[in-house]
Amino acid sequence: MFTRNVKGLGICGVVIALVFLAGCGEEQSRFAGAGRGGRVAIGSVEASAPASGVSESSASPGLGRACKSLADDIWSLPRLVIDDSKEIITTDNNLLWLLGAAGGSIALRQGGGDDRIADNFDDHPWISSHKEWDKFTYYAGGPGIHFAASGLWYLTAASGGDEIGKKNAWTMFEAVSVTGAATMGLKLLVNDNSPNGKSLAWPSGHTASSFAVASVLDDLYGPEVGIPAYIGAGFVGYRMMDAGDHWASDVLFGAVLGYMVGHHVASKYHDVEVAGFKPIPYSPVCDNKPAMGMGFIKEF
Repeated sequence: MFTRNVKGLGICGVVIALVFLAGCGEEQSRFAGAGRGGRVAIGSVEASAPASGVSESSASPGLGRACKSLADDIWSLPRLVIDDSKEIITTDNNLLWLLGAAGGSIALRQGGGDDRIADNFDDHPWISSHKEWDKFTYYAGGPGIHFAASGLWYLTAASGGDEIGKKNAWTMFEAVSVTGAATMGLKLLVNDNSPNGKSLAWPSGHTASSFAVASVLDDLYGPEVGIPAYIGAGFVGYRMMDAGDHWASDVLFGAVLGYMVGHHVASKYHDVEVAGFKPIPYSPVCDNKPAMGMGFIKEF
């Protein structure tokens, strides 16, 4: 039988920190004109430089250029991680969702839910009893695999001159980076143990990273890709509990955190489009009189 050593004060401290950061954070209107690369404007003329996160050096295809581009872009990650973390808890209802997930974690801990769920998985193991499935799910849901896959995706797209693929790969790379930094920071702050005695249990890094990946894929490619990705992420969370690597409260907060981060990072690069064109306000001058209209731009 599993008995959880309750450390509610650790999560309470996280809740206080989230509220404090939200109060001190300032909303920023960054990435105005989130598109990257060359643009053609219809109804207006627009000149734009590549946005931070994807460098100019990737314009020419080739593996050497792609590697240099990725190396250059990685230098922007520390700033992006900090900026994204501030934005996530100061925009929309993200803070409420995170606080709700933290409250749910505390309830599962102190109400005995973690113990009962862990006992049920111990009595009725499924994934952990199938060693090959257990290993596959563990590695497929690992943050390290997600980093490596994002980097490989970036290099493949950049070396082939696929700017859209490169942008999407960088979006994924940024999302898993922010998620990884957030989960590690929270793990060090709370520092409790898993059912099988491992340290740094809360929140589940595998679950958080898997849900971040699923959220980005959903935003980039729609439900046809997003729904299977979410099912896979849920399977990873299930495996974490089934194998005794995490409590239910670890998985709950990890899933919400990963979803929030992935959705935020993907949405800031995603433009509203009409037939492939991005609508923008347009104010032409006709016969020396100002007029209002709508212009459209398209990225190539």
